[in-house]
Amino acid sequence: MCYSNNFINKKYLKFYCNYIGFNYFCRIIVLSLTERYDSNVLFLNGIPEVHRPVIRGHAGIIIIVYTWVIHGNKNMKTSTNIKVFLFLCIVLSGIKTIGQNVAVKTNLLYDVAAYTANVGVEVGLAPRWTLDLSANYNGWTLSHDRKWKHWLVQPEARYWFCDRFAGNFIGVHALGGQYNVGGLKNSISFLGTDFSKLSDFRYQGWFVGGGVAYGHSWILGRHWNLEAELGMGYIYTRYDSYPCASCGRKLAEDKPHHYFGPTKAAINLVYTF
Repeated sequence: MCYSNNFINKKYLKFYCNYIGFNYFCRIIVLSLTERYDSNVLFLNGIPEVHRPVIRGHAGIIIIVYTWVIHGNKNMKTSTNIKVFLFLCIVLSGIKTIGQNVAVKTNLLYDVAAYTANVGVEVGLAPRWTLDLSANYNGWTLSHDRKWKHWLVQPEARYWFCDRFAGNFIGVHALGGQYNVGGLKNSISFLGTDFSKLSDFRYQGWFVGGGVAYGHSWILGRHWNLEAELGMGYIYTRYDSYPCASCGRKLAEDKPHHYFGPTKAAINLVYTF
């Protein structure tokens, strides 16, 4: 974005510094801290909408520093003053976004249904882009000698249709890890993968893959969100198979398999900073 001297004209700068009384100054500070600004208040009239959040979030600091620039530097030209003011807005905008660009989360589906410890971190890259990284770990044997042991790392680039961390988004993810699973009674079979074999056999190996996902994030409070996501894709795996969950004799070794289907399912509880 290109900034020019016409962005905020001299009239508004003088208004900020010379005509804001102490009472109104205090109101700006309080409103900026509580984030309850009305975009149409006199203080913001004439300021482009895209720049108002910066001024709202740091109104007090901007007024103090700019008052020093105007009254403490009488010899500075107006154009120089404007440039200093704009530079201040840009710097403060960067400071402000540091705390709003990070979220931590846990997948409740994995926590409750899969007995799997997991954690995720999401970082803002641009106004509508974020990078999500999640990790899962299950290292214990369940009752009746069932195994769902695995570790998984899954990075994902997300595009948000509105604001990041809120509303609808699409994502492209990769994934990789290792597993040791077996003794899981089921009758699921689709798209060339027969999961019912996990009822009587144990499989141990590694996998890599990727996919695309769609999700939505609901704002629950100032820092809390609830996020749902479902992804589909492809996984390539190589594995050894065993006749039972606790048997050591191999039935097959380093056998390849191509999987097509869900690659991500999440109901995340999210905390944003």
